[in-house]
Amino acid sequence: MSRRSPPPNGLGAHGKELRENNKDYQQVLLDVRRSLRRFPPGMPDDQREGLQEELIDIILHVLKRNPQLHYYQGYHDIVVTFLLVVGDRLATALVEKLSTHHLRDFMDPTMDNTKHILNYLMPIIDQVNPEVHDFMQSAEVGTIFALSWLITWFGHVLSDFRHVVRLYDFFLACHPLMPIYFAAVIVLYREQEVLDCECDMASVHHLLSQIPQDLPYETLISRAGDLFVQFPPSELAREAAQQQAERTAASTFKDFELASVQQRPDTVLRQRFRERLRGEERTKSILTKPRTNRFVKLAVMGLTVALGAAALAVVKSALEWAPKFELQIFP
Repeated sequence: MSRRSPPPNGLGAHGKELRENNKDYQQVLLDVRRSLRRFPPGMPDDQREGLQEELIDIILHVLKRNPQLHYYQGYHDIVVTFLLVVGDRLATALVEKLSTHHLRDFMDPTMDNTKHILNYLMPIIDQVNPEVHDFMQSAEVGTIFALSWLITWFGHVLSDFRHVVRLYDFFLACHPLMPIYFAAVIVLYREQEVLDCECDMASVHHLLSQIPQDLPYETLISRAGDLFVQFPPSELAREAAQQQAERTAASTFKDFELASVQQRPDTVLRQRFRERLRGEERTKSILTKPRTNRFVKLAVMGLTVALGAAALAVVKSALEWAPKFELQIFP
């Protein structure tokens, strides 16, 4: 970390101008105020508060210069990393460049592109460890557990700043999709924990969302690079698109999970899963081709279409009158 002199007290004219009538200012302010743990322990309060003011100004400056970009919760976790390492002026330039390249998909008006990137996670896992992939699919855990990993480059979930900076070095030097490969490597590294877990959405989600802090980072970085070369995004694009087509918005977000606890649409999903297993067993008795045969997969999928439609209808009905909860990705 570079040495920094204490920042000046108060806001300059430029800072005040940025904040006036800025639609993102209040949300940025709230997020920055919650970012205390991202600053080094023992840092004097006045220095930390000065850095937080700089953090707000950097974010608002980049957004003002690039109106096509949209702020998202977690963006400040990335910006603060650069601020702490290189200072405000260089951080502003680096973050602006990064926001129009590596982070561009996260800064769209909707989360469609972000969700599409998350859809690469399961195909990568499937290529390396089909057993883990099938277990996670059976649990219907989805990929939301990795959302904060992806959009903050793991800055929000890792407590050791050295590990955060090492990953940033890696991601800056690589393809924009490398963070999702690293996410897959973490899941694969925890193979036994995953398979030993109860095969249900809540249990698997809880396990995977609690990322270990003592990971062998250099080994995992090397492994992620190898997987990127072995299974490049171009080869996984079809599977990722299929993931998107099969996924419903209701099964992706926490408000669905909360509604399912109160309205019990999960009973329908469990029934669908049991019926799907029986359908797969009947199919396997007829189709004896290996697992990698795409036609076998399509045949099995075809058996569950009607069941899936019925289950989703019940889920939709429950959600229409369930209490609404605000999505809170970041505690």
